[in-house]
Amino acid sequence: MNQRMKRQQSALWAAVPAPVLTVLPALALAALLLGGCAAPPGPSATGGSATTPGTTPGTTSATAPTGNSPGAGAGAESGTTSPGPSSGSASGNSPGTSPGTAPAASSPPAAGPTSSGWKTFTTSDGTLSFDYPAAWTVKDPAGEAPLGGEFVDVLNAAGKQMAALRTNIVTGAECGDQQPYLLIDSEPMQALTEPGAADQAGPRYVFEGRGDASAVKATPPTYASYGITMMPEETGPTSCPLFQLFLWPPSGALFGQAYDPARNTTPGDPGLPYLEKAKLYATTAEYQDVRKMITSLRPAGTASGTSAVTETAK
Repeated sequence: MNQRMKRQQSALWAAVPAPVLTVLPALALAALLLGGCAAPPGPSATGGSATTPGTTPGTTSATAPTGNSPGAGAGAESGTTSPGPSSGSASGNSPGTSPGTAPAASSPPAAGPTSSGWKTFTTSDGTLSFDYPAAWTVKDPAGEAPLGGEFVDVLNAAGKQMAALRTNIVTGAECGDQQPYLLIDSEPMQALTEPGAADQAGPRYVFEGRGDASAVKATPPTYASYGITMMPEETGPTSCPLFQLFLWPPSGALFGQAYDPARNTTPGDPGLPYLEKAKLYATTAEYQDVRKMITSLRPAGTASGTSAVTETAK
């Protein structure tokens, strides 16, 4: 492991699914694998705003969004939204590769077009924006996160959580035991690169997994997750635990969640190994919507490349 990677890991180290936290307590991935904490309960707030693409960095808490039950997260979609990108699938640069084998560059997972109607959400602190399908819901209990920062959940039309955005996350840990590595999808996200960060790997969207390729369920050390990472793409068959946090003032942030077949609608035989189901999920239209949403994250005020008409959010 080179010095650059060590500096990045000491600055931010991603969390893993809730079950894995018992095995890897040093990892603060509590925020990513969204299996435990939903947004704080209580009346809905009106701090966040959905507007045209673009905003600036925000700060949220290090608590982990759960996303394992429909409607997770209290609070209502707040602010204003505007239709965003309409269709087409995002282009990744890495296919699913089997755990234990070095990732190889190839074509992205095949999938149909994304949803046709999109809106844009801007965080309550006016720092970050992202686009999301018009049929989905953004939950933003503005100002209620216990440690400050943004605490946003995105639910699909069925009320199932698709991703969570958290800012103001501060974590630190060393690389633990390396596990077989699976890369399903990857794409650079230059819009989130911080000024003066030339010595660090730029933010990158990734859908990746770790662990036993034959395991039927996501149990330690087997798990998969999609989100944004600062780590360079792996070149060997094994990797450190998931690192799906990125640098964002004043500390760090995440936007993603753990893959869960009960939440992420996946075709095929339910009895397939967990990581095989994760690869199948990458071929679905739902995944393309998730991917397009996460990769649209940007500083507020930055154009998304699509025209948008502002409207009041419900």
